[in-house]
Amino acid sequence: MFLMKLRMSCLFLYWTLLLLPCTTKQSAEAASFIYAGCSPNKYDPITPFQNHLNSLLTSLVSGASLASYNSYTSGDDSGSPPGMAAYGLYQCRNDLSAGDCSACVQSAISQLGLVCPGSFAASLQLDGCFVRYSNEDFIGKPDPTMVYRKCSTVTSSDEAFFQRRDDVLADLQNGVSFRVSSGTVQGVVQCLGDLNGADCSACLSQAVGQLKNACGSALAADVYLAQCYARYWASGHYFHTSADYTDGDDDIGRTVAIIVGILAGLALVVVFLSFLKRAC
Repeated sequence: MFLMKLRMSCLFLYWTLLLLPCTTKQSAEAASFIYAGCSPNKYDPITPFQNHLNSLLTSLVSGASLASYNSYTSGDDSGSPPGMAAYGLYQCRNDLSAGDCSACVQSAISQLGLVCPGSFAASLQLDGCFVRYSNEDFIGKPDPTMVYRKCSTVTSSDEAFFQRRDDVLADLQNGVSFRVSSGTVQGVVQCLGDLNGADCSACLSQAVGQLKNACGSALAADVYLAQCYARYWASGHYFHTSADYTDGDDDIGRTVAIIVGILAGLALVVVFLSFLKRAC
């Protein structure tokens, strides 16, 4: 009986370890860190805001398995002191499945806790999703602020490339599709779910203008405004080649990735020891 339990425990552990890299590989792209922003103002853990924030973040994770966008409010500002309510939203990339959206939002919230501990307001953008919260109600309010921009250091002087790039950006700006390709150039855009059609078009127009003006002849570029983003890339120059780009947020991303990797490794050790304990 002991040998049977030992074999079953080892077999289960084998499949757990074997399938884990596959799951990690499937979700790695969506969980790639892009940028984060943190309010310098910190809250006292014993204030009502902490409880409201915890409730809000739980709602974000639950909602992500049902829809690609949603916003929530926890608490209200009618009491004293003011500013204790928590407002937040999440947005997943249009091509993510419900499961991948949920996993991405969970990853973003976990990383927020590492990057912005105790902040009254914070936002974090992964490749596949965006999460933001604040003690001030920002939901649905126009915000044209540019929060992040990244241009490839590799450039082109090929007129054919510029034509294909401009065709892609024009189609994206006109709402032809979430993702558009023309020859060797591809692009994607997305607005937050609380924007109406006119506001989304205006936001994308500004983002596309930033791509052309700020990144010029770059073979790949990202522009994230507060309520929309636009990106394009030529074949072979997608954004996972970090050596092609220079930006301070890369250091944050690497730090977060290292911390998350260490925590994942510790979790594996705990699982392994748990199985050994049961088997022995």
